[in-house]
Amino acid sequence: MNGESMKRIHPLILALLLTGSLLLVASAAGGTTTSAVPDPTAQMQPFVARITNLLQNEDFRNDPRCERCQQIIDIAKEHFDFREMSKRVLGRQWRKLSPEEKDRFVTLFTRLLQYAYIGKIKDYAGQQVEFTGQRIKGKRAEVKTLLVDRDKTIPVSYIMLLKGDQWMTYDVVVEGVSLVRNYMEQFREILRKEKYAGLVKRLEEKIHQLEQEKMQEMAKPSRAG
Repeated sequence: MNGESMKRIHPLILALLLTGSLLLVASAAGGTTTSAVPDPTAQMQPFVARITNLLQNEDFRNDPRCERCQQIIDIAKEHFDFREMSKRVLGRQWRKLSPEEKDRFVTLFTRLLQYAYIGKIKDYAGQQVEFTGQRIKGKRAEVKTLLVDRDKTIPVSYIMLLKGDQWMTYDVVVEGVSLVRNYMEQFREILRKEKYAGLVKRLEEKIHQLEQEKMQEMAKPSRAG
């Protein structure tokens, strides 16, 4: 899990939480919904509103242990399937784990995302999100968006599974880079060299490192103005 690989998917911070002003754009893309299928784009809107309201709280910037980040994760769990993400990033290794090991891995992977991405969300503000289309095929869907910043536009797609009447995101593709594939490739190499126990150790170490960095960042005196 080198830093360079994580930087490739770093714009996910913005896409995942949709912190900027929301601009809905009518889609001309295929895959329109019917009355029997929930609309995946429409289901994202309340999620966006809740996250945005949370991030407007000034206390978010003074949160060394990322407790407010945990609130974001708790809300995100209603729309993001972290267990499905965990299953896919592990690939065949997932089937070899006991139920307890699976639960532990999901917790670790979610924690990693919390610190690696959500913990840095305060660095971004004011971006605009355009919903540009969606495709639905059976119980799978893709919601396409554009993240519009001052000098660039970043394409972001949410890949979803329909579970009951709820579309759950299990992958996010930013500028053609899949979060799941990004981590799957990193984890596959670690599993090959260090086995599953080595991967768990690496995750724990990385989470501890990110936590310490967060605490050091919060310990710095704030600059006036």
